[in-house]
This record gives sequence, structure tokens and C-alpha cells, in this order.
Amino acid sequence: MPYGTWPSPLTAKDVARGERGLNFPSAAGGEIWWEESRPDEDGRTTVMRQGGDGSLTELLPRPWNARTRVHEYGGRSHLPVPSRDGQAGTRYGVVFAEFSDQRLYLLERDARHPRPLTPEPERPGSLRYADLSLAPDGEQVLCVRESHAADGSVSRCLVSVPLCGRAAEDPAAVRVLVTGSDFFAAPVASPDGRHLAWLCWDHPRMPWDGTELRVGMFDGDGRVEGIRTLKGGPTESVLAPRWRDDTHLYYVCDRSGWWNLYQVDLDGLVQALHPAEREFAPPPWQLGVTPFCVLDDGRLLVLHGHADLGAALLDPASGSLHPVAGELTSWRSVACDGTTVVGVAGSPRTPWAVVRLDPATGETETVRSGSDAPPSPEFLPTPRAETLSGPHGRRVHAVVYPPAHPDVSGDGPAPYVVWVHGGPTGLADSSMDATKAYFTSRGIGILDVNYGGSAGYGRAYRERLHRQWGVVDVEDAVAAAQALVERGMADPRRLAIRGPSSGGLTALLALTGDTFACGTSYFGVTDLSRLVEETHDFESRYLDGLIGPLPESAELYRERSPITRADEVDVPVLLLQGSEDPVVPPAQARAFAASLAERGVAHLLVEFAGESHGFREAGNVARSLETELAFYGRVFGFVPPGIPEVTLET
Repeated sequence: MPYGTWPSPLTAKDVARGERGLNFPSAAGGEIWWEESRPDEDGRTTVMRQGGDGSLTELLPRPWNARTRVHEYGGRSHLPVPSRDGQAGTRYGVVFAEFSDQRLYLLERDARHPRPLTPEPERPGSLRYADLSLAPDGEQVLCVRESHAADGSVSRCLVSVPLCGRAAEDPAAVRVLVTGSDFFAAPVASPDGRHLAWLCWDHPRMPWDGTELRVGMFDGDGRVEGIRTLKGGPTESVLAPRWRDDTHLYYVCDRSGWWNLYQVDLDGLVQALHPAEREFAPPPWQLGVTPFCVLDDGRLLVLHGHADLGAALLDPASGSLHPVAGELTSWRSVACDGTTVVGVAGSPRTPWAVVRLDPATGETETVRSGSDAPPSPEFLPTPRAETLSGPHGRRVHAVVYPPAHPDVSGDGPAPYVVWVHGGPTGLADSSMDATKAYFTSRGIGILDVNYGGSAGYGRAYRERLHRQWGVVDVEDAVAAAQALVERGMADPRRLAIRGPSSGGLTALLALTGDTFACGTSYFGVTDLSRLVEETHDFESRYLDGLIGPLPESAELYRERSPITRADEVDVPVLLLQGSEDPVVPPAQARAFAASLAERGVAHLLVEFAGESHGFREAGNVARSLETELAFYGRVFGFVPPGIPEVTLET
């Protein structure tokens, strides 16, 4: 059958409805918690708990939404805390950040309603909290607080919030611990309660560029004094500090060129635990990701690899590393209470799931799957990691997903869509993705490119994009597509490129050449100068490293903006945009569409009301997928069965 017309049981509604977002596991007292976002509930995030008896409980019914907006990308929004109900034994409630007002709330064990812990801000959402940890006395929560002033300025600090709830009425009860940096992350107190460790960095650095691991002592009033930097700096990225004991910390650092694990004492003496040309952490886009945890027997459960991170047990004394749970090839985060280990993991054939891992045997048990009805394995593509030849002798990492169907095949080379991940300091792993299967099961191949600048392959690979965004990424995407053509896998006349966010910029710039027949931009960047003016604080200086500082590099910003080069685009373009996007505001997509319209270039702009940076509501996700498939059919000359046709504007 012609490619693109293969009959597939996987519908866009299945893709949108069937994927629960699972993230940020926690473990305490033999119980586990995690955050679960639900597309069929408008993307709302709840907190789930598995009790010691194996029972599952949803802790936050509608309309509660546990989601922080710190850095706009958010991160870990909940923390189990010992209950204050006075009953015998340790029982755990949960603290969480509520999306609607960004206040912290406490849901006591078996309570029906949460109660606020932080004061109501002057303006909704102007005080935000994230990256929670429990103080050793069990009476305070330590966290990052982000403050948004009326003039639009943003500041951050580390604070402690009393669990008694006093601060809900008395703002002064929220005690400021540390100030003085543009950004903070990972506040953790030593077991004896004497020291506080944390990460910090300043504009224009991003956390994968350079951070500092600092430590200070709590004074008698609970404030922090004697602050000093243990490790890190402008060209050294330190992540995920965790106390080994009262005087030693574990952390991840790329001082060797790779995010490896180290130990440091309070005098600054460092020990490398397992030097390797592998990453032991994902890129820190969100706060609160934990790539390793410490077991009671002294070993570490760690994540390591490249784009895909596997799980292993690391003995700090000997440096030996033993892989576990080999059938789960992609892990996001892990946590433990010393004995109970929990993580979020998946594979090309297994949906993302919350899993419990037995450190003694290395075996895992699925606690909660992200999908109740995952695609049939016979309709899933088999990913193949490739290292392709790029321009100037560069290696380009990518994952190839050929068309896959148990009963149908195509004739000759297939149409392929090059996927360009966002970030651009992001990555594309090989975990099961129903969205990819939606296309490959219909006869459209996918080439997911980890272009130069992607995480997962060491600092030098990330730094290929230094001052080269809009150049190296475009060259690598084009070279990867041409490599498949040369192998006879991809049809050179039916190549498309698609990308979200920063990947949208790469995709649109790639359309100025003659490789691709069309392109799709999901909330993509089109105007770099406008992005600097309009985007949020976390990324407001990101482009200093990717392109150059302003105003000296103003001409480069203009040259590498798709809006400037729209007159070089002569192929059809699909623009999909959220109406409430704070990262890439919808004005960017509208301006690019208007520029195409002036020249009569076929295009379609679809805005999704209420959506932010990334679509969360199930109906919108389904509609975007059907529109994208119909768009490829329109350009490549096939009619996908059961999919509404689209009309392009000129």
C-alpha cells in the first residue's frame, strides 16, 4: 500500500488520551508518591500514593493541580512529610504547590481538604515555590521561592516554610535563608541539621553551563551564615547534591567533560566515584530531578548512559558499577528512603511507568503505567541508534524509526519526517512514544536527531552550539536526512522536518534550503530579538551563549531568525501554537504566517486556546496530530484514511 495510507488501529485520540505523565517519584516509610498529569483532565496534575499494602490512592481530586511555575518549566511540586496528627507511628502527609495560586499547601494524612502553608500573594502567582526538601527537625520545608514584582522583575531566594501553617496568615513566618544569586536549586540540609547545601548560578549562565555548589551553617535563628563555594564555577556544571553523612556530599559534575559522580567533604576534598565517558544525569531543565539516591548499605542507585539513561548500582568504596533492570532502558528520575527504591522508567516496548526496584535482585515491579492501553507491540517501530556523518567530519547522533506494520509494506524508499527536539539543550531518547507510532504505523518514518548541542554526549558535544544556534543544528538535521536518502531508506522528494519550541526555529531555518518538501513548527521560535524581549526570566539570557550578547550580536540575531529569512521559504509550512504560551508568545507564529501569506506560500496556522508551551489538553493534542498527518498527506500526495483534510492558506 502507498506510504501514509496504511491502516492503523492507533488513533490521535488514543495517543492523546492514553498517556499519563508520570514524574518526580518520592519514597518514605515504605510508601511511594509521584506526580501524575492527565491529558483527559485538561492536563491537571495530581499526586498519587502507593501504601505499604500496595493500595493506590489519588490524594488530590479536582480541581487541585499540583504544578509549580518556577522558571516556567516547573519541576518537583510535592514532598511527603511526617504527619502532625499525633497518632502512633510515622504517617505521611504531602506538601504541594497549587498551580492556580502557586501557594504551598499541606494535605495531612486522611484529611479531606488541604490547608495553605504560605501567604496569599499580592497578585495571583507572584510568589512561587519549588524543589522542596524536609528540614532535619521535620518542622520546616526548605525550598526555592521565586518572586514576581509588579514591574516585571523576578528574584529568587531559599526559604524555610513552617509546616504548622503559621505563615499562611503571617508572611514573616516564611524565613529567608539565602539570597544574592539569580537562580537557586536543590536546597538540602545535613542530617545533623548544622549545614545547608544548595546550587546557585547567575545570568547569563544556564545550569548546564556553570553552577556552584555552596554550603553554609545554620545559626541559632535558623538563618544561614559562613557561606562558601565547595565546587563548580562559570564553566563547570554541578547538579543534584545529596548528603552522605554530616560532613560529606555526593554530587554530579562535568569537570571531566561528562556529568560524572563525585564525593566532596566540607574542606573541599574531592573523590571521583566512577569516571566514565557517560552522563550520570539528564539536562536540568526542571527543578527537583534526582538522578541518583543513597541506600542504607552505602551503595548508590544511579542513572547513567547517553540519550537513554539506564539504572545501575554503584559502590562508592570500590567504584564498581553493576547495571540493573536491563529491560528498562530509559529512566527519568529515582528516589529511595534507604531501602525502598522507586523510579520512572520505560523502554521502546514499555510505556513510561512508576516502578519499584529491589536493590538485592535488580528486579522491578510496575506500580503505575502511563498507559492503560499501550499500542500493540507489532505496530511499534523498532528504534535504531545511529551515528551519522555530518558536515566538516562531525558525528551526528540520531535515532531512526522506520515505518512499522505487521501486515503492510511499501514500495521503495519511504517518506520521512526529521524530528528536531526542543531546548536546544535537550535530547531525544528511544523510549516508547505513541506519537511516533501514530506516524510510523501509517508508513511514515521518523529520524529523531540529537544534533550538536544536545545533551547526553558530554560537554564538548553540548558546546558545539556555542554561538552557533541556527547553524550547527540546521546543518546536522539536513546531513542526517541526506544520510538516510543515500542509504536508500528515505525518499528525497518526501522529506519533512518538524520541531517544537527551539526545534521549531531549526525546522523553519532548514526549510530555506532544498532538502525538505515541507515543515511543521510546534510553538517554534521565529524572531530571536523578539524572544529576548518577551520570554521569561529563566531563558532571558540563554541566547548570550547560543548566539552572542546584545547589542554586539544584534546582526546575528537578525540573520538567524526565521522571520528574517521567510522570503527564502517556498515550501508549505504548518504552524501549531498555544494562545497562552509565556515562553514563545503566539505573536511569533502569527508574524511568520503573515510573512508567508504576503508571498503566497502555502501554510496553515492553528492556535489552541488556553494552551501554554506544550499542549496538555487531550482534545488539542489529538487535533494537532490529525492536522499534522493531513498536512503531510496534502504535500506528499496521499490521503490518510479517516483523517479530515486540511486546507492550506496562500
